[in-house]
Amino acid sequence: MIEKLLVANRGEIAIRIMRSAQELGIKTVAVYEETDRFAMHITKADEAVCIGPGPRKDYLDIDRIIHAAKEVGADAIHPGYGFLSENPEFPLKCREAGLIFVGPPSDIILKMGSKVTARQIMESVGIPLIPGTKTLPPGNEGNEIALDFAERYGFPIMIKAVSGGGGRGIRVVHSKEQLIQGLKLARSEAKVAFGNEEIYLEKGISRPRHVEVQILADTHGNVVHLGTRNCSIQRRHQKLIEIAPSFLTPLVEERICESSVKAAKVAGYVNAGTIEFLVDEDDNFYFLEVNTRIQVEHTVTEMVTGIDIVREQLRIAAGEPLSIKQEDVSVRGCAIELRINAEDPKQSFIPCPGVIEVYQSPGGHGIRLDGAVYQGYEIPRFYDSLIVKLTVYGFSWNEAVDRLRRALDGFNIVGVKTTIPYYKAIVDDPDFRNRQFDTTYIDSHPELLDYREAEDEMDKLARLIAEINAYGYNPHAL
Repeated sequence: MIEKLLVANRGEIAIRIMRSAQELGIKTVAVYEETDRFAMHITKADEAVCIGPGPRKDYLDIDRIIHAAKEVGADAIHPGYGFLSENPEFPLKCREAGLIFVGPPSDIILKMGSKVTARQIMESVGIPLIPGTKTLPPGNEGNEIALDFAERYGFPIMIKAVSGGGGRGIRVVHSKEQLIQGLKLARSEAKVAFGNEEIYLEKGISRPRHVEVQILADTHGNVVHLGTRNCSIQRRHQKLIEIAPSFLTPLVEERICESSVKAAKVAGYVNAGTIEFLVDEDDNFYFLEVNTRIQVEHTVTEMVTGIDIVREQLRIAAGEPLSIKQEDVSVRGCAIELRINAEDPKQSFIPCPGVIEVYQSPGGHGIRLDGAVYQGYEIPRFYDSLIVKLTVYGFSWNEAVDRLRRALDGFNIVGVKTTIPYYKAIVDDPDFRNRQFDTTYIDSHPELLDYREAEDEMDKLARLIAEINAYGYNPHAL
């Protein structure tokens, strides 16, 4: 059994992991950098350890984190997402230090982290693949292979980093000139971002839906899926809105989920993971990638299934079998998640760090908030700009959308610009309400950026705050 868990992450995901651990009677340990000393996740743990001055570099230091775990007597580490969660060296070093890593073993992360290797595994079991190349050799030889591929399949073409993930390491090209230039740029970007300049090509699919399947696998050979998510609404391959289920036809839903379980079994997968696909306009689906960690959008799956994914992760890591069988999994209703960030959508979503002068959030039936900020908290410029994840649930799509609009109206955040006004514009868009969206949605709806300036709302709230300070608190003023 795990008795003390160190969470090697920060913010909302650290708090979310701690909650499940504490329900299981597991003591929790937070780590933080000195530049992050006012973060909320520190206060939610049973213990906290400063691992260095920061910023960011100490959260990425495996040796420092393992040393902290040993120092406080932890017997397990959960990496959350981002940071070190997909670094195959992390579980390896945890094992060498006698610590349990809550996630897939090193060899699985290594295999699934390579897009080329993952494609080969999927192909071996008959899972449809997007036409693509093997790793391209450098120089003229690689250029010639790329041009031949373009001649055969046409444009658009995706240039992808072999070690990429999470929407990073992708370039889309539409001509031979862009292709040759893009190959050079993609290698350089991959080298900087992932320490590996290897790239490959995939045929671009027009107007696809991005669908993923949540899986859980234990060390006893049991694998289950928890249904699908639609993550098509993206900006530069980064997800903005996630929905469960994905509203595929029943036959396609069944096939894509069965394919995911089959892939996980063939790969020898362990713990939580996500198999991702692109689905074209004719409902043909193609393997995209595997994410070997819990994902930001896991909340929508938890809402429609009632299954605590982190709780299952901890049980699996402790060597226990899954507490559920496939026949126990039932998807009911619809859930939608938004990532509310301190960003300015009108300025290419540039981060807007600053002090949150007022923070009021919505509540009520069917609303879940996963956040790590508070009134008076200063969002640091060193870390991601996420303020809170809003997840809503409804028995139907329309009910979920109505609840989402109500929840967005229930936020009052003063001091930083946020993505809330942009999300309100999306929720009011007829195409969104009619579920007419794919991965081109954001680019094809530039008019959504014509929302009322967030400053107007902030000015209004600032005046109300001034009145409250002058005349006393009025609960109806906000």
